[in-house]
Amino acid sequence: MVQNYPRGHKSLRGPFSRFNASDTITWFENHGVELKTEADGRMFPSSNISETIVHCLTDTAQELGIETRTRTKVTRLEKLTDGYAVHLSEGTPLITQNVLIATGGLRGAEARQVVRDAEHEFTSPVASLFTFHIDDERLDDLQGVSVPHGMAQAAGYKTEGPILITHWGLSGPGILKLSAWAARELSETQYQFPLIINWTGSLNKEQVQTILNKEREAHSTRQIHKRSLIEGITARLWSRLCEAAAIHPTQTWANLTKKQTLSLVSQLTAASFQVTGKSTNKDEFVTCGGVKLKDLNLKTMESKAHPGLYFAGEVLDIDGVTGGFNFQAAWTTGFLAGRAIAEE
Repeated sequence: MVQNYPRGHKSLRGPFSRFNASDTITWFENHGVELKTEADGRMFPSSNISETIVHCLTDTAQELGIETRTRTKVTRLEKLTDGYAVHLSEGTPLITQNVLIATGGLRGAEARQVVRDAEHEFTSPVASLFTFHIDDERLDDLQGVSVPHGMAQAAGYKTEGPILITHWGLSGPGILKLSAWAARELSETQYQFPLIINWTGSLNKEQVQTILNKEREAHSTRQIHKRSLIEGITARLWSRLCEAAAIHPTQTWANLTKKQTLSLVSQLTAASFQVTGKSTNKDEFVTCGGVKLKDLNLKTMESKAHPGLYFAGEVLDIDGVTGGFNFQAAWTTGFLAGRAIAEE
């Protein structure tokens, strides 16, 4: 599972393109998990139940006699002459030759402290894969309405994909992708920024104007609000955009003015919204930022500076455009690190 990113974003492509995800796929299948591949390359258990993966991992660990501790914090990581001491909130420190840090995102102070103890640099974490909060009457009472192929633009980035109207604003893959690509830029605005939506997807203003003109010529007496002319735009959304263009509900195509035409074209292809916030804290899917990849051996995920120290998962400075890609990154990097540790 890989995904292209613009401007050299730390994606699952690039330094991770050498990874062979088939090893992790085979491992899950050998442990009784049947997988399926979606059209965009994401893989999920055929059961569509996340607990299938959870139970596979925990059951396998239990069968191998691996000890797990919960509700126990790691307070400090100490480098010894030969190995490491993992200091815990209770009990004696764990002395070990190898340590794999897989704390997830580094938004928490405790996770960042462990990485600092490991003497590794990391880029500051910011939210990624979040929804946009928008208060705009054009979206009122349209929650659940979606377009299968829209275009979203903000902070110099442009993305395409399904866009979903929610009771708080906009979501869907097209929006989540934009939040990932522009994660740092949007963070710098305190999540107060202008957003442009092309509800038609790839159509430009000239193409939409041509569609409207043809409808006027062919059905001059038909009421404009009655029928959406753009595939994928529902009747409810079409009517709301017509309303935003100051078109009366009973107005016919024959009576459409030039000013109203230009306004409707703009509402369809370049609707401007003001974003006033994002998903509430900790509701984001992942974070952008983490341990720098240049400091690791990407074949084993081992630190170049500190032998026996490994990193995997979201603690790394990579993030994908959906949860599925991020899970695959976590499994793949964890697999590489675990195999390297086992082979020592």
